[in-house]
Amino acid sequence: MTEGLTVPWAVSWLPDGQSALVTQRNDFRVYLVTRSGEKTDVGTVPESEGTGGEGGLMGVAVSPGWETDQSVYFMHTSSDGNRVARMTFDGTALSDYTPVVRGIQKNRYHNGGRLAFGPDGYLYATAGDAQHTELSQDPSSLNGKILRFTTDGEPAPGNPFGTLVYSLGHRNPQGLAWDAEGRLWSAELGQNTYDELNLIEPGGNYGWPVCEGVCDDPEYTNPKATWTTAEASPSGLAIVGDTAFMGALRGQRLWRIELNGTEAGEITSHFQGTYGRFRAVVPVPGANEIWLTTSNADANGGRPPGADRILSSTITG
Repeated sequence: MTEGLTVPWAVSWLPDGQSALVTQRNDFRVYLVTRSGEKTDVGTVPESEGTGGEGGLMGVAVSPGWETDQSVYFMHTSSDGNRVARMTFDGTALSDYTPVVRGIQKNRYHNGGRLAFGPDGYLYATAGDAQHTELSQDPSSLNGKILRFTTDGEPAPGNPFGTLVYSLGHRNPQGLAWDAEGRLWSAELGQNTYDELNLIEPGGNYGWPVCEGVCDDPEYTNPKATWTTAEASPSGLAIVGDTAFMGALRGQRLWRIELNGTEAGEITSHFQGTYGRFRAVVPVPGANEIWLTTSNADANGGRPPGADRILSSTITG
């Protein structure tokens, strides 16, 4: 559908559902992409820098009230760590950079980076453990967590610890998506054995680094589904109706997971090895369709700059 991209990391639709903002991780560039696939360069996110690995410009979340406030939020790596920042997008260009959340440690790997508005109107962000596993169980650290906060970077009302922390015990949480009942699900990268699909509860502890995958200790919340890291290494997550779609990087496929309320049902694999590594997965507003971005134009994918694409897939069944 859209070609000539280099590690397109995240996609967020404008409220009219006719075009979306797409981030590129390594050059910090943002594109406006229409439903027909036409892309326009709208600028870069200031104070961004890479980590020689998984850091850079990552998540993007367009304000639900964008027609009025023209606000867009980005999660990116900077000199002092990973940040969430607000910018103005007037429909043509980005401007007015303002950090709203700081203090998330960075490292070459495990930076998290997913950013999304929940149905409650608050921002949610995934923060990896920054390769310091002890941070995931430290309630005073923002790392190894899923965060929930206002557009000014303050703890959202009702957060379980009165801080930005919404859930803890994560290694490198990635995709965020809500089902029809408003329940939050997240895809998570494991270490060497198991990747996870988790149903996120406020205050829930998901076990890392004590457990990877299912844990026997009732103190920790078990995943709803697991995969080997060779099969998945998940990134983006989308939910359409009662079905979740999870992009796999190392696994080079799209996983389809039927959701039965709070449980995962039938799981099937699609496009295995056809397009390479999948990064972002997002529903197309008002359509029985998802967009997927490839992540092949980096050291892991081994393809040259400009080799990545945005693909469109109709949902059947």
